[in-house]
Amino acid sequence: MKAVDLLKALGVVVCVAVASSAYAQSSDATVTDSGAAPTKAQKSATKKEDRKLGYSVRRALSKAQGFDVSNVFVRARSGAVTLSGTVLEGGQIQQAAEVAKGMPGVKSVSNKITLGVQGGGQ
Repeated sequence: MKAVDLLKALGVVVCVAVASSAYAQSSDATVTDSGAAPTKAQKSATKKEDRKLGYSVRRALSKAQGFDVSNVFVRARSGAVTLSGTVLEGGQIQQAAEVAKGMPGVKSVSNKITLGVQGGGQ
C-alpha cells in the first residue's frame, strides 16, 4: 500500500513539473514573437535573395575573361558569399574572390577554392 501512495505522490510531482515547464515555454514564446523573429514569408524572401545573389556571382564569374567556372560552386547567405571547388590556374583563385567582392549585395567573401588537376588527377 505504501508503494502505491509513493507512486501517486511521484505522479503528482511529475505533473506539477511538466505543467510549470509548459507554462514557462508558452510565456517565453510570447516574448520571442514580439521580438524580431522572422516569419515564414521573410525566410522565404531571404532564401530567394540569397539564391539570386549566388546566381549573379556565378554568372559574373562565367563572364570573367580566362576563368573556368565549371568546377566552382557559389553559395550566398545574407550577403556572405562562399566560393568552393577547384580551378586549373592559381591566379584564378584570387580572380574569383575579386569578382565576387565587386558584386552588389556581397558583404563578405570566403574563398575556399583550391588548385585542381586537369583530367581529375588520373
